Amino acid sequence: MTRKPLRPLVALSALLAAGLGLSLAPETAVAQDAARVESTTRPNFGVLLDPPSRSASRRGSHRRWSRPNHGPGHPGYPGPGPVHPGGQEEVVLVDCGGNAGTGAVESAVRRVRPGGTLILRARGGPCVGWLNIDKPMTILGEGGFDPRDWDRNPSITLQAPDGLPCMTVAAGVRVNVRDVVFTSPHAGDAACVIGYDAQIEMNRVGFRHVGDEAAIYLDGGLLDIRNAVVDAQTVAPAIIADGASMTAYDIAVFGAQSGLEVTPGAGQTVTISTSTFKGVGVPNNFGPRSIGVVVRSGRDYGRVEITNTAICGYVEGVAIEGASVKIEDSRICRTDKGVVLYNGELTLKDSRIGADTLGVAAASGRAVIADNVFSRVREVIYAEPRAVVEASGNLVWSQSLCRARFRERGRTGRYEPYWTGGQGWQCAYGSYPRDWYEEDEALLGIPYEDHGYTLQGYDGYQSGFGYYTRDGGYVDDRSAHGDARWQEDRRRRR
Repeated sequence: MTRKPLRPLVALSALLAAGLGLSLAPETAVAQDAARVESTTRPNFGVLLDPPSRSASRRGSHRRWSRPNHGPGHPGYPGPGPVHPGGQEEVVLVDCGGNAGTGAVESAVRRVRPGGTLILRARGGPCVGWLNIDKPMTILGEGGFDPRDWDRNPSITLQAPDGLPCMTVAAGVRVNVRDVVFTSPHAGDAACVIGYDAQIEMNRVGFRHVGDEAAIYLDGGLLDIRNAVVDAQTVAPAIIADGASMTAYDIAVFGAQSGLEVTPGAGQTVTISTSTFKGVGVPNNFGPRSIGVVVRSGRDYGRVEITNTAICGYVEGVAIEGASVKIEDSRICRTDKGVVLYNGELTLKDSRIGADTLGVAAASGRAVIADNVFSRVREVIYAEPRAVVEASGNLVWSQSLCRARFRERGRTGRYEPYWTGGQGWQCAYGSYPRDWYEEDEALLGIPYEDHGYTLQGYDGYQSGFGYYTRDGGYVDDRSAHGDARWQEDRRRRR
């Protein structure tokens, strides 16, 4: 009997609380918005005093795209399609015809059992979808792909939805991709291929990427890419491998502001061989630094090996910020600075470097520079006090550095030419070899330009006839030959 009067009081209290909540809702929302703005603009002194780890730093600058922000419920996310828990089929064929929004690609991925094969058939148009790989599998393009036919505009195999990646690979998952041409024409802040601690193997693949981020981004894990073409229209590097074990063989990268950014991990060796990186020739004061290959410094000391590779058309050919880097049998051309060693170790051997300003610049660290060819440079090797440089056997073709000097032979009033060298290098006389030029600058469609210095009348002089004046003018005197031209004229002295 005593409990019955309490029920109206409880109901009345609930009603008053609800009304109070409704009356305070606008003020509460305003306060929450203000707090949210303040929290995003307030400096985080903890981060400033304690720098983040490798992955956290990299993800802050390159991982603007994230799966939670683009997953189910996002306007660009494909339809759910049929559910196949764990995958049931060993081989799944998806026949595409520009199937935007149907979810056929996503459904096919779910149907493949772990370790199975997904075949993409794109006869009536590219497959449109997002390959979200969370289990090991092989992905094949039915039509095949030959990188040598890239100029013929090969048909696209898979096209990413606007603002979404072409393919993401989960941590610990191994995926093998062959004979596939990816395109992401409106990528925005998404890379075309993204992997975090994943193992991605690619062979005979192509990329046409337009966006703000890299065409291929891998954080940790493994990237093995061979026989590939990467056309990335972006101000970011075309390929980013942060702490990943990377092998690149016979790849061609062009269109991007920079070619490759790599941060080798501890005990890892990143190998780049038989490849081409072609820049867009942007000026030095435009946008981010244009670098062919940049080696970032990580907390762990890694190694990078570059062999038989052409890097042309960048402001800096190779920039080393911290690692052990070996460059051998390669060509670095049409750069402002060939190789820049900010810190770490550099071994540069048997390569050709064509640079407008500096061949090699070393701020700190150790550099071994041996048996290379430098052209067009105004300075071959520049080293600051913190750098240790060992140079030997280098040849230089340069009209600014290798101009002849003249010294008098005896007291005859006749002069002979001579050339001086520098630390570990000497000038090469004559025209720059055309076959070398065809292998280097011709990649950028630039006609032959002679980097060498040619002295007037030098062929006749080498044949034993004539001499030079103090100002370098050639006198074609045939009255004496060889050493006789340096004998003092006694009749003139009388």
